[in-house]
Amino acid sequence: MLLKVKYQGTKKYIRLHSGFTYLDFISEVKNKFGIPGASELYIFDESDTAMEEDILLELMEANPDLCLTVRRIPSRKHKEKYALGIITLFPSLRDPFSPKGYLNQDFVLLFGEETSSRLLEKWDTTFKLKVIEESKHLTKSTELHRLLNAAEKHAEDDDANWDSDMASLLLLLHLLPPTAGRKRIKISASDAVDKMVHFHKSCCSIDEHLRGREGKQPYILAVGRAHKRIDTFYIVVDKQLIPCQATRSLGAFDELFKSHYVFNLSYEESLVHFYTFVQTTVYSIDITTTDESPRVRQFRAKLFN
Repeated sequence: MLLKVKYQGTKKYIRLHSGFTYLDFISEVKNKFGIPGASELYIFDESDTAMEEDILLELMEANPDLCLTVRRIPSRKHKEKYALGIITLFPSLRDPFSPKGYLNQDFVLLFGEETSSRLLEKWDTTFKLKVIEESKHLTKSTELHRLLNAAEKHAEDDDANWDSDMASLLLLLHLLPPTAGRKRIKISASDAVDKMVHFHKSCCSIDEHLRGREGKQPYILAVGRAHKRIDTFYIVVDKQLIPCQATRSLGAFDELFKSHYVFNLSYEESLVHFYTFVQTTVYSIDITTTDESPRVRQFRAKLFN
């Protein structure tokens, strides 16, 4: 049996003998593409759906013309070790006047170009409209109404609203709100927003804001004249400013998410459901090994069924 397989943009045929097993398939893929034997591989079908072992064999036998995509995803231990090395090699990342772009560059080294580009390539085409439609079923509040108007671009002249991309991301946060954490204190989605992005008027002191801010988890500091008129985006990590390479809010969020991996940081407790969805469903990182909450799994199923 000949089967077409894609790895890192290259397609090749592999030969499988009658009665092959899942391990035989993985072994042949590694041999054909020169992948180290100890590497952990993840398999995806043509719709970019992760394939589990039992389903994979059944699908391959039923549809031999299928082209499967193979991705090599680093182990958590490897990512932690690599992230520590990045900080050691590039201490200028903590310098607000350092060259921009290190976050994207280092994330690509960890996961590859395909994974790194997923949010920017797929948010508008795959996720944004579905998030907006699902948000219309939430209990309406003044804030939710404003976010929906901004996301659908019904309030173009209202500078107090976020732009459409940021508004849609905040709607996702409302769809996956915080639950009570280790301290048994539950905060609202509205309160959690400030732990993901904070607007700061350009005429006010950034140093004063940083002094009054608690916590070490990263967040976006959007500096400008109004929410829709942002001059500069920063990622703030433990009161240190990292200038964003991006000039748009979606790109700034892309860098915010990546900072967790580059700096080996855990997710802000109130944003765990939100970030886990982005990790496994948008970036397709550690899909089979991440402990997702039922809320995240149910929301993904609802979004795509």
